[in-house]
Amino acid sequence: MSLALKYRPTSLNEIIGQPHLLAPGQVLRRLIEQDGLIHTFFYGPPGCGKTTLARVIAKTLKRPFYELNATTFKIDDLRQIFKTYANALEKPLIFIDEVHRLSKNQQEVLLPFMENQAALIIGASTENPYYSLTAAMRSRSHLFELTRINNAALADYLERIITREKVQQVTLKQLQSIRPYAMQAGSSEADSHYDLTSAMIKSIRGSDIDAGLYYLARLINGGEPPEFIARRLSILASEDVGNANPNALNLAASTLTIVKQIGYPEARIPLAQLVVYLASSPKSNSSYMAINDAQKAIQQGAIHPIPSHIKTHPQDYRYPHDFGGWVEQVYMSIPMTFYHSSGIGFEKTLDEWIGKIKYAH
Repeated sequence: MSLALKYRPTSLNEIIGQPHLLAPGQVLRRLIEQDGLIHTFFYGPPGCGKTTLARVIAKTLKRPFYELNATTFKIDDLRQIFKTYANALEKPLIFIDEVHRLSKNQQEVLLPFMENQAALIIGASTENPYYSLTAAMRSRSHLFELTRINNAALADYLERIITREKVQQVTLKQLQSIRPYAMQAGSSEADSHYDLTSAMIKSIRGSDIDAGLYYLARLINGGEPPEFIARRLSILASEDVGNANPNALNLAASTLTIVKQIGYPEARIPLAQLVVYLASSPKSNSSYMAINDAQKAIQQGAIHPIPSHIKTHPQDYRYPHDFGGWVEQVYMSIPMTFYHSSGIGFEKTLDEWIGKIKYAH
């Protein structure tokens, strides 16, 4: 048996780290000890103990434990588990790892079983469930963030293992002969997964290629899934580059597709290509600001009637193609302006296009 398995925590008291959740009196520990836990999703960086915690909860609650992974998840397998315990007094704990990979359809299938308490569902993800899970799933669950285990806690745990195993005379040179290069955590204790992502985005937005690549490398070495990084860069391509260089979104979409197929280590190459491209692109947030302003106006009560001539099957709609591509007519009963071009990059070309469309007639 490997040391990792031999010394894997089997009780709440043995778990290292996560004092904000598991110290005596903290809310998660109280819910577990009082058997008051509802469906729960843990999220945090790789290696912080999400799977171990789920196993400890199952043991503490004395529930049958089933461990699934969203990448190989089959609805029929899940239904069979529920069928097995349909008339049983005890209900199983079903743990779903990489829960952010569940499709929307899979999440919808899971909902009825969550509602009728057919099992206690616990999921784990390296990504924030606020972005990866539907609102319906989140509303029926607790969400808890686990943090990276700090060096002091790891050192204390290692000392205990060394003492129990009676390990002697382990030198740095001996360890380096086994692993010449350190396994990078990707962040210091003060730098979280979210801070590194934010730093990468802000560096690219500020057109600093080297800083963008540096934080990308930190995220990669820290074990961030390539799909997560590509998704964040895709958002940036639209939010911060936009129509100043519309091809940025195309490259981001292509990168997101390819990194899902190839994974690490090769995925680092298209990610780096995308970072360089985005940092080098002209920047505009005109579209981002425009939709924000439009939504804000609606939320503040700007709900105006649709002009009758642009409703379904109108009698007096003027078909632009019958007028050479454009004709003047009213599209909003009360005119409002949301979009303000930056005039940067390709947006300048778009300004010229719309000008020619309207003013050539």
